[in-house]
Amino acid sequence: MFGWSELVPVLPEIIVLGMACVVLLTGLFTDRKKGGILVFMTIMTMIFAAILTIKDYMGAATVDAQVLFNGTVIRDSFGDALKVFVYLLLIIVAFYSKQYLRQMENFRAEFFALLLFATLGIMVMISGYNLITLYLGLELLALCSYALVAYNRGQIQSNEAAMKYFVLGGVASGMLLYGMSMIYGAVGSLGIAEINAAITNPENTILVFGLIFVLIGVAFKLGAAPFHMWVPDVYQGAPTAATLFIASAPKIAAFALAVRLLSQALEPMFVHWQSMVAILALLSIVIGNLFALQQDNLKRLFAYSTISHIGFMLLGLVGGSDGIAASMFYIIVYSIMSVGGFGMIVLLSHKGYEAENINDFKGLNQRNGWYAFLMLLLVGSMAGFPPLIGFFSKLYVLKAVIDQGYLWLAIVAVVFAVIGAFYYLRVIKVMYFDEAETDQSIEANFDVKTVLSINALAQLGMLITLPVLFQMCIYVTRGLL
Repeated sequence: MFGWSELVPVLPEIIVLGMACVVLLTGLFTDRKKGGILVFMTIMTMIFAAILTIKDYMGAATVDAQVLFNGTVIRDSFGDALKVFVYLLLIIVAFYSKQYLRQMENFRAEFFALLLFATLGIMVMISGYNLITLYLGLELLALCSYALVAYNRGQIQSNEAAMKYFVLGGVASGMLLYGMSMIYGAVGSLGIAEINAAITNPENTILVFGLIFVLIGVAFKLGAAPFHMWVPDVYQGAPTAATLFIASAPKIAAFALAVRLLSQALEPMFVHWQSMVAILALLSIVIGNLFALQQDNLKRLFAYSTISHIGFMLLGLVGGSDGIAASMFYIIVYSIMSVGGFGMIVLLSHKGYEAENINDFKGLNQRNGWYAFLMLLLVGSMAGFPPLIGFFSKLYVLKAVIDQGYLWLAIVAVVFAVIGAFYYLRVIKVMYFDEAETDQSIEANFDVKTVLSINALAQLGMLITLPVLFQMCIYVTRGLL
């Protein structure tokens, strides 16, 4: 039996679980053409979860990590910081999704219930301190993601993307589980701390093979090359409301999974996985940027862009303890950029049509100069143009890599980042220098316009809090390695 003292630290998870059920039941009595109450309930759930997550830090100099439920769950500052940004992203996703689902006349409670259940999976992944707990969180997130991709049941493209995602996701989960079983067989424990303490011989063949399989599973969930084949098809085939979620919060969860497994459980094998992660990072940056150059579909372009960004995030893991902080900063900044980019696609879409091609942004400056400026900030930050926040996120990662002696890897990353800037410049060129192909007005509710404006302006505004945010990443990752 678990006492109240162990339930209090996981109240955010309990709130999210309960509200996911309430939202699902509320949908039975809600008009499908409206459903504003569902969005309100989703947003309030995230706000209350955030309050419960950060309340222990109010007025406290330090908060010690708590290991709960017989060592299966950990409540620490690293996990709490990631959760707060997940809540923020879910609030943004809820606003954009409302706009999209109303445009497409496909507003159902199931969508928001799936978002909340997926968020619960993310929270479990972030707080998991046991291989089984991590896997349960991962599968809860994965199953909800498959359903979200197939949300438009009448569209063959969505069903095809969901099927590909499901099959490849099942294979990757099997790889990850097989790797975990090998690690358990070698050390005789499932706990993260116990595995770390039990690894006395990093050259153990079973451990090395277990590491390889675990890394394959993590790479798939991140969308890193060469395990990226699902990313473009899923991004394009899924409804944009689902894509903007899959492209943001789950990346933070996958980063947490990588840190828990590699930097904590398998830290004694750092020499082995450092070189493997460096190869994954290099392949992701090269393949992501080169394939993105060939895309005319903006969702596929963002998909390959995601692969290159994941490569940069993985570079940070190569950089040791300072690199983990840089990677954390990078994945947070990337998630905010990504959700804004897909939010612009939602904004330009209208009933029965998704503005997912680059040509749909032709002459946007003529149609609405403010929206063109917002898109300029978002894609400029993705490209890493100074003085936008995306530039500094890349800079911190590259510094951590160079400090570890991987100068050649940093040079390759910079070269391909410069090459990758071309496809972002192409979007900017289309918006500002091409003639608009339509004069249709861009309609959106005031709340969506406001959230999108804040989302894009944050690419500049976050510069004010840049030192504080990065120092927070250093503080919460201290002691992980």
